[in-house]
Amino acid sequence: MSDPNAIRCLVVDDEPLAAALISSYVARTPFLVPAGEVHSAEDALEAIGTGDIDLVFLDIRMPRLTGMQLARIIPSTTRVVFTTAYSDHAVEGFRVNALDYLLKPVSYDEFLEAAMKARASLCAAATEQPAQRRRHILVKSEYRLLRLDTDKIVYIEGLKDYVKIYLEDEKNPVLSLMSIKSLEEELPDNMIRVHRSFIVNIDKVRVIEKNCIILCGQAIPVSESYRARFLDRLKQ
Repeated sequence: MSDPNAIRCLVVDDEPLAAALISSYVARTPFLVPAGEVHSAEDALEAIGTGDIDLVFLDIRMPRLTGMQLARIIPSTTRVVFTTAYSDHAVEGFRVNALDYLLKPVSYDEFLEAAMKARASLCAAATEQPAQRRRHILVKSEYRLLRLDTDKIVYIEGLKDYVKIYLEDEKNPVLSLMSIKSLEEELPDNMIRVHRSFIVNIDKVRVIEKNCIILCGQAIPVSESYRARFLDRLKQ
């Protein structure tokens, strides 16, 4: 992205024509960057989990998972502007900290006013708050999309095309079809690669025996290529 202050926008609406209109507004607004258009809340949840989405223009009445339900579970750093044909959700919309509530058909003037409000909100957040550790990640497991608290992750094991994610207070790991490298890119800085096949939560490390970390009764090997970086982080 050439402009570091540009806002990445996702358009979510189960009506293709309505989504296309909002997408055209995004495209003509200089400080907005299109980040995709999806037609279900489930697809939106996946997009938000795998990309840096700053702002979502979100329809409310959608099948299965509604826009209102989606707004409650996405990260608070992603701003929401509701776009809907119904006015009866306005109060509830502001309860989930939506920036604005636009009634269809949405004019460009109304859209631009909401977009400028989002820009002001995001700029204020960047000025007032230091960078924060990412607290959640989204992973697919079987036919479900799971939102995992990164502070609860103890360690991750890579197995060819799969990963096993071991969580505190959970007997069985979460199994997901993805590479350990792609997952590593989504993790906060307290998750440290210590081996080709292992990532550990450095905040959980209490015991080291020779070249192994003991976590949940398991010996996690520390390979030579990762050892120096791991020890440096452990000292910090």
